Amino acid sequence: MDDLMALFTGPLIAINVGVRDFGLALEQQDVQVIYVDWSPPAGGDQEMLDLLDQLL
Repeated sequence: MDDLMALFTGPLIAINVGVRDFGLALEQQDVQVIYVDWSPPAGGDQEMLDLLDQLL
């Protein structure tokens, strides 16, 4: 439990994947945010995902 609490004794840095508004809300609270531009492979299209899986 002490290890978990140690995470909150220093400055927080959040990694925001996806919805930008979540990161913006944290920035308004003076939290440093790193934004990752990510989207599902093949746009989430299952047929395309299946084809991509065959390439591996």
